[in-house]
Amino acid sequence: MKKYGNIMYRWAQDLWPICRSLTGEGVRITLNYIQNLLPELVIHDVPTGTKAFDWEVPLEWNITDAYIADEFNTRIIDFQKNNLHIVGYSIPVDKWMYLEELEQYLFSLPQYPDAIPYVTSYYKKRWGFCLSQQQRKQLTNQNYHVVINSSLKHGVLNYGELIIPGRSKQEIFLSTYICHPSMANNELSGPVVTTALAQWLEGLGNLRYTYRIIFIPETIGSIVYLSRHLSTLKKNCIAGFVITCVGDDRAYSYMPSRHGHTLADRAAKHVLKYHTANYDTYSFLERGSDERQYCSPGVDLPVCSIMRSKYGEYPEYHTSLDDLKLVTSEGLQGGFDVLSKALMLIENNAYYKTKCLCEPQLGKRGLYPTLSQKRDKDIYDMMNILAYADGEKDLIEIAEITKQNALDCLPIIEKLIHAGLLEEIKY
Repeated sequence: MKKYGNIMYRWAQDLWPICRSLTGEGVRITLNYIQNLLPELVIHDVPTGTKAFDWEVPLEWNITDAYIADEFNTRIIDFQKNNLHIVGYSIPVDKWMYLEELEQYLFSLPQYPDAIPYVTSYYKKRWGFCLSQQQRKQLTNQNYHVVINSSLKHGVLNYGELIIPGRSKQEIFLSTYICHPSMANNELSGPVVTTALAQWLEGLGNLRYTYRIIFIPETIGSIVYLSRHLSTLKKNCIAGFVITCVGDDRAYSYMPSRHGHTLADRAAKHVLKYHTANYDTYSFLERGSDERQYCSPGVDLPVCSIMRSKYGEYPEYHTSLDDLKLVTSEGLQGGFDVLSKALMLIENNAYYKTKCLCEPQLGKRGLYPTLSQKRDKDIYDMMNILAYADGEKDLIEIAEITKQNALDCLPIIEKLIHAGLLEEIKY
């Protein structure tokens, strides 16, 4: 498997300073960067006010500067130093106010005194600043100059879409989001790992399935995309993954689809079992990303998530502490590895049927030792695959029953097919 860890980390470093939100120039810069890595990526524009089910595309938000300065014009809080200092989608402000009035527009986390929280107000016009609790304690009762140079105007929502064609029109769906500003695990890890997966898939060639890969703003982006492509996805999508929080090296996590037994779920659980000593399994009741939309009633796509530390479960989540020290090249590589294994398993998953009645004579085909002695594990594995290859069980089920890693079964299956003992059943 190709090592992308260091490359993905460099991409994350490049994208880190960009102020992203649901809409705006930061999203376009990010998508243009990804397009340079994936030239076939198509960037779409969806105008403000466009209806998407129960939602509509919001105004486009852009910001150039924001700060709180003291009476000596010294910036106490400065957007230029950390773009999390501003409440996302803040309206323009230029006024003086004393601390007592300013307090209602400040957001901090007493339980994490050194962290700047991530706060947004997408669908109600307001403004505010985020700061660490330590910074807040240092404010004195003086007159502060509060400035936010932002705009909320009719514009567009942007998203990127890449279709990698396979032999089949059936699709594997990968979705990640690009709306978060400078936070590393949530969410620079998702776009960079997805980009690496796309490059890897393009390099494989001769894919069985078609891959539909999208880079969207969270929630509104998935809703907009579904409003445009729901019929196609319901017809063609056989498995999918929301790719988020795949960059740290503390844990692996699994978030099921609403039904919990789709092909994506089965592949995710099987790969995780053999990829890592243990992993955290969550309930769909603990959902929090775009699986909320993809698995909603009436949509019901077979989409789940394989993550490292799950959103909302690690202390740095949605704060400035979720930085490029939390995410590592090794963590990103681990995220890439487990997802690429899941995709390879789905690519190769099939129903197989033995072509012989009773056990075949393996020795004359060079698949069994001609000297009777204790059989090694490889022989047992081969015979167990043949024992359960009845045309009614797919590779994942056979591997689960026989307690084998399905990916390790593939060379054995190839040998058995080559020997004329096994055939793939087309359904």
